[in-house]
Amino acid sequence: MKKILSYTRRCVEDYHMIRAGDRIAVGVSGGKDSLTLLCALSHLRDFYPEPFTVEAVTVDIGIEGMDFTPVAELCESIHVPYRVIPTAISHVIFDLRKEKNPCSLCAKMRRGVLHEALQEMGINKIALGHHYDDAVETFFLSLFYEARLSCFQPVTYLDRSGITQIRPLLYCSEGMIRGAAGRENLPVVHNPCPANGLTKRQEVKELVAELSQTYPNIKENVFRAMQRLPLAEWGPLEHRHSLPFDEHKD
Repeated sequence: MKKILSYTRRCVEDYHMIRAGDRIAVGVSGGKDSLTLLCALSHLRDFYPEPFTVEAVTVDIGIEGMDFTPVAELCESIHVPYRVIPTAISHVIFDLRKEKNPCSLCAKMRRGVLHEALQEMGINKIALGHHYDDAVETFFLSLFYEARLSCFQPVTYLDRSGITQIRPLLYCSEGMIRGAAGRENLPVVHNPCPANGLTKRQEVKELVAELSQTYPNIKENVFRAMQRLPLAEWGPLEHRHSLPFDEHKD
């Protein structure tokens, strides 16, 4: 977790993600990424020179079998307030609309519920668990399916809601996160979603893994290219840190 924390702090500082007095909510799905982010920010909170607070929020989409009790226990142990918001999103998507490609609509509905809850709570900054591999895969998804050179931004201000999204794990690879979550014995919640593993993102993830066998630096090169272009809010490169890590180690 020390390396995760180091990379998280570096990303936070490079992109000026946290200001003194910020009240930051972590969007916790129960997966390894959001739980690792929650723990990293709770540790960073204890010594970061610009004081901030951390809270956790889960949007429960209503799939039977998802139990967030272990997540609540983790939050209590690290002194982070936790709120679960129950919804019927799964029923709407799978039973009523019978969506063949449900992920986009599900994400949109979850964002709407989350942003409404944040506004009610008086919180205007949300930390999301997107990491280094997510950024590379999103770049390829935009290129392949939208004919755009695009990716989500490290920091995004949503003027319609007044909420700022930050992504502090962008310098952490999925391998690093998986290793840290395992060693810390984080209470990862099994995702029984019918669409899990059957998405376009999964296809791109597998393609990138295959290409990496021939071109070992492909992910790092894509990530650096996004900083050099630069994509909106990603550059300039000279003000960002390089990423000299082995993604399979922490």
